[in-house]
Amino acid sequence: MTDPAAPASAGTSSTGTASTAPVPVPDPDDNRRQVLYWRLLARLFDPEEQPALESASLAVVEDIGLPPALLDPGASVDSVVQRHPELADEFDGLMTPEAEPDGERDRAAEVRRAALASKLLLNVFSTGSGAVSAGQLARWQSDTGWLERALGCPPGGLRGGRATGPAAGGLGPELGALEADLVSRMRLREVLADPKLAARLTPSMSLIEQLLRDKGNLSGVALANAKSLIRRYVDEVAEVLRTQVEKATAGELDRSVPPKRVFRNLDLDRTIWKNLTNWSPEEERLYVDRLYYRHTTRRTTPQRLIVVVDQSGSMVDSMVNCTILASIFAGLPKVDVHLVAYDTRAIDLTPWVRDPFDVLLRTNLGGGNDGPVAMAMARPKIAEPKNTVMVWISDFYEFDRSQPLYEGIEAVHRSGVRFIPVGSVTSSGRQEVNPWFRERFKALGTPVVSGRVDKLVHELKTFLT
Repeated sequence: MTDPAAPASAGTSSTGTASTAPVPVPDPDDNRRQVLYWRLLARLFDPEEQPALESASLAVVEDIGLPPALLDPGASVDSVVQRHPELADEFDGLMTPEAEPDGERDRAAEVRRAALASKLLLNVFSTGSGAVSAGQLARWQSDTGWLERALGCPPGGLRGGRATGPAAGGLGPELGALEADLVSRMRLREVLADPKLAARLTPSMSLIEQLLRDKGNLSGVALANAKSLIRRYVDEVAEVLRTQVEKATAGELDRSVPPKRVFRNLDLDRTIWKNLTNWSPEEERLYVDRLYYRHTTRRTTPQRLIVVVDQSGSMVDSMVNCTILASIFAGLPKVDVHLVAYDTRAIDLTPWVRDPFDVLLRTNLGGGNDGPVAMAMARPKIAEPKNTVMVWISDFYEFDRSQPLYEGIEAVHRSGVRFIPVGSVTSSGRQEVNPWFRERFKALGTPVVSGRVDKLVHELKTFLT
């Protein structure tokens, strides 16, 4: 007699006939993908090579028709693509795959993507320790460029913030921190002293920060190479920001000004439409009584832009971006730009505002900050409050000077100046602002603006046009 509480035999049905329960068969592609990801994790977190995972991963890569060089930690992505050009297109958008139209997963394609993604992630995030050469930094920057392309961004986009990809998330700051670590481990002065090594460097925010901090210790060839790198970076960022500013500050058409009656302004479509009643079917000819021209004059108002930027150690990227941004606005018609930088003292950089390269060479990054000193220099620059915007970029950690600075800001705001506090001006938008100031700015009706460059440009657009 059987125990009624006992489970029925797996091989017997309720009717007493034998049955066989289906045994799930492991999907080979799922197993392959897991092998590749286990190897990736082992490589990232354990310096000791795992022979079993290495041999299994090699078998997977060869089985799916990919080159074994993908598993070589010493091979850059550039070198793999040079030998196998067909892989270049596969890396583009690799981590932002489109959904399958029928909703079914292509598991074989997932394995292939896993192999390629593992190569990117390992090359970028396994940076080792010890001294770094110019060649190693250049290789890392190139590999990171491929990772950014895989995430749907242009090379340098995540680190420099000139683009965001759909799968990028908050990866930009982490990549920037990795790059800063590599730069700090490099014997930069020795590299700069050798023109061949210096030529291998790709300018980035992390590298520019180190150059600006160390420029006082450089001379001769090293200083010339440092200036060349700074100039290259400034020009690259300026080109991107200039496009954003031009789009944002075009201004509305001023229809109170008659259009210039010149051929290039002729509105041909409107001219034909307005004269259709003069069409002669017999002659098949359109007689034009009046020509119509497009308005091209845009309405602009003279404005003064005062940019005050904290150049203390935590605000390096803001200093670089704001210096470039100020120079671009200074080039716009009817915009009078003034630039003040401060740490424990303030310096008026207005005479050099049109040349961000010159401005950056005159700054001394680091140290503390004294906001009231900067306000004492900036406030006399206000001539017509209603036509003035003051952008203040800082984390606003003033400690015992918090109340005096806030009182000065409040007075400027009450006078009619458009005051815009910005936590930072970075590519990622990451910012840390003193909560004491953040709450008071909100109550004042001037909340802290997001630190993204494009956000600041948008805020300035409505005032300067």
